[in-house]
Amino acid sequence: MSIVLFDGVAHQQLLPLTYTKPVAALRVGIFTIQEKWNHYLGAETSIRTKDYLTEKFKGNNAKTEIGVFAGLLPDEDIVDTINNLEENQLLMHNDQVIAICPLPAVEDMNDALAKMTVLKYAGDLNIINRPWDIFKLNGEELEKDFEIVIAEKESAEMDASNTLMGNSVFIEKGAKVTCSILNSTSGPIYIAKNAEVMEGCMIRGSFALLENAVLKMGTKIYGPTTIGPFCKVGGEVGNSVMQGYSNKGHDGYMGNSVIGEWCNLGADTNTSNLKNNYGNVKVWSYKEESSIDSEEQFCGLIMGDHSKCGINTMFNTGTVVGAFANIYGGDFPDKHIPSFSWGGKDGFTTYKLDKSFEVAKQVMNRRSIELSDADKEILKTVFENTEKFRG
Repeated sequence: MSIVLFDGVAHQQLLPLTYTKPVAALRVGIFTIQEKWNHYLGAETSIRTKDYLTEKFKGNNAKTEIGVFAGLLPDEDIVDTINNLEENQLLMHNDQVIAICPLPAVEDMNDALAKMTVLKYAGDLNIINRPWDIFKLNGEELEKDFEIVIAEKESAEMDASNTLMGNSVFIEKGAKVTCSILNSTSGPIYIAKNAEVMEGCMIRGSFALLENAVLKMGTKIYGPTTIGPFCKVGGEVGNSVMQGYSNKGHDGYMGNSVIGEWCNLGADTNTSNLKNNYGNVKVWSYKEESSIDSEEQFCGLIMGDHSKCGINTMFNTGTVVGAFANIYGGDFPDKHIPSFSWGGKDGFTTYKLDKSFEVAKQVMNRRSIELSDADKEILKTVFENTEKFRG
């Protein structure tokens, strides 16, 4: 069966994280959303996303047997329901479309949907609609993904220099973990192949450290937290997700945050995740183009791909940083920092596109990854689409 994961309304609602990737490429728990669906379906899925992302991510705009909303996180019940959909049925959860059989071609979408029979799914679902849903649902997804891992593999032996608490620690062969405390009594701990936990780290699950990622000496981790592939992390981190290829290499606190790819947080960067009055956190939304009530008491930093901040940067509660922003200086910068902005509390200028290409090329080359022509076209489109926010 051919299944396409379509972005739908979530692409705009999940900005800035989705400026440079489709919704299905986001990581929550151990796996990306697309990897989860591939596992549950036992087959490779494709994606349908924004036109400017279609070339790089091999988007499928043709008619397909089934379309699944990419923000939907799979479990056995919903997968069975979707597999049993019949021709011209549309599955909804509350007011949200979650599956379409068949998924019409892009040009035929509106006419085809109007003729379909609507079914309602009444069960509980995990759905990623907003950036903060990623850290909110990370604990539950970590536990589900951990069960997938341990069902398919055997853990390597733990070095005797470590202190273990609980029985839910899985170490892939090739990982290095020395002289650290791993407490899995509150959730599982997964250390992937070629990842390294340096001496003196303290980890409280649930937690995932993915391939080639590093926890530097003395790092403190409070779960549920995921550190994506090729990340380097130090200091203190709680209930956060780093998508991959990003660094927070030094002391400083990051809590209830989602960090994109190719980001760097300077030494002693700190994020506030709780207001002094303990009220709900307001967060900038690209869909509404204004701040909205997240309905969350805890919310830290949301940062798009390729953004960076200098040493001693302080981010206020619920700060949203776009893609390719460069932030520096003392005091708190604005709570919404548009993409391709360069500056700090005293004001921002535009981060020129040619300069951003130069930096991205250097950063990616350090991981033996090329900044392709397709990448440049994506960044050019993001630059143009976000000009109105730089004002």
